[in-house]
Amino acid sequence: MEDVCIIGAGVVGLNIARELAKYQVKVCVLERNEDVGCGCSKANSGIVHGGYSDEPGTLKAELCVKGNRMYEQLEQELNFGYRKTGSLVLAFAEEELPTLRQLHDYGTQNGVQGLQLLSGDQARVMEPHLSPHVIGALYCENAGVASPYEFAIALAENAVQNGVVLKLKQEVQRIEPVKEGFRLFTHTGDSVTARYVINAAGIHSDKVASMLGIEDYRLTPRRGQYIVLDKDQSYLVKSVIFQVPSRLGKGILVTTTYHGNLMIGPNAEEIDDKDDVGTDDQTLAQVAQTARKSVPDINLKRALRSFAGNRPVSKLKDWVINESRVSRFINLVGIDSPGLTSSPAIAKKVVDILLHTGLELKTNPEFNPYRKPIIIKKGADFAGHTDAIQPTERLICRCEKVTEAEIIDSLHRGIEVRSVDAVGRRTRAGYGSCQGNFCGPRVRELIARELGIPVEEVPARDKTASPVVQRAKQLELLKL
Repeated sequence: MEDVCIIGAGVVGLNIARELAKYQVKVCVLERNEDVGCGCSKANSGIVHGGYSDEPGTLKAELCVKGNRMYEQLEQELNFGYRKTGSLVLAFAEEELPTLRQLHDYGTQNGVQGLQLLSGDQARVMEPHLSPHVIGALYCENAGVASPYEFAIALAENAVQNGVVLKLKQEVQRIEPVKEGFRLFTHTGDSVTARYVINAAGIHSDKVASMLGIEDYRLTPRRGQYIVLDKDQSYLVKSVIFQVPSRLGKGILVTTTYHGNLMIGPNAEEIDDKDDVGTDDQTLAQVAQTARKSVPDINLKRALRSFAGNRPVSKLKDWVINESRVSRFINLVGIDSPGLTSSPAIAKKVVDILLHTGLELKTNPEFNPYRKPIIIKKGADFAGHTDAIQPTERLICRCEKVTEAEIIDSLHRGIEVRSVDAVGRRTRAGYGSCQGNFCGPRVRELIARELGIPVEEVPARDKTASPVVQRAKQLELLKL
């Protein structure tokens, strides 16, 4: 029997798992996908928010600020990819300036440091490629960027290293109370018994809660579409560039990713299907047009790929993080933005809830917080210089300078890795200009060799992308 079973291996569930690994408890994580971080955690902007956007007194505001302050130490321990960049929220009209002042006031009340209201000219000194139509901005020193899927992978690897049991491809379909706690049944016919259950199922957390008769919540998916551009566009911005937010979210941003690609998005569209993460030409054209309002010189001919992700939206004004009316069943519902930023602080809050509901937590003296990186830095910048590559090393991905040794390392870290996509999330193989056309077959061969399986059993990279990205060099994204 497990002490705690966590449903969902996104950044929230995995932060909780790693936090619990610091104690002498038996922890199991159930995940329906073939890899960790494949839901909201994979398909988001990777922004570590400063903490000025949310209303003071809410869990969102409190945990965002606390989580933000934890990232530097987490990066030192886990090597997943984080750097502080700062952020700017832009105003283009006089009627938008009061919103900047309100965000500044929110941030001040939330305890955010390094906030400053700027004129348009002051903002352009910081970011020379901003639109000349920007008349004001809010600067936040403490914002940053992280690699969200690498964060999830790093948390999972470290949790497993410290004794957490991770079970992939195990979708929970039924939960029954039993004398000792709960019995969870998965779609494979397997079951897990645990004294406590933590519902960290992201956009499906309402469905999981309903398995125990808790029908209080209804989550609707809000899809956001993104475009990733080549690294040669990263000169356009140094910080994260936002526009004044709307009721649907923080709006279209322009940023460099941790690894140096330019990224724009997301829009916000409410849809019916929680698993629909498709993109479309018209929406991506709107994303590009809106992003160019902030940074006009974005060259859409350098677009590499589009992707989309769904955020869990509830009618509640704040997150649900509490013990439900079913004893020892902890609900985390509606964890939308800034969920990535807040996830380390959410984990500490959940551990406190478990402690106060009777779970005995004795410190694990053997806990090791450190996880070695998979990706070896190859130069002083993020462009992928080859300084660190030895002549004897076999280069598998030419665009991202990924070696055979890095790929082999990624396959032997305690988590089953059986697809080209999973290797890409760990090493960036296939994430460069050719999008895996060169390295894809070589990665498949390495996986097959290392796992001792036929190459035909190794899924190739999912190249599903909007035709607008595939045609971008000719169409310049519908001539925008």
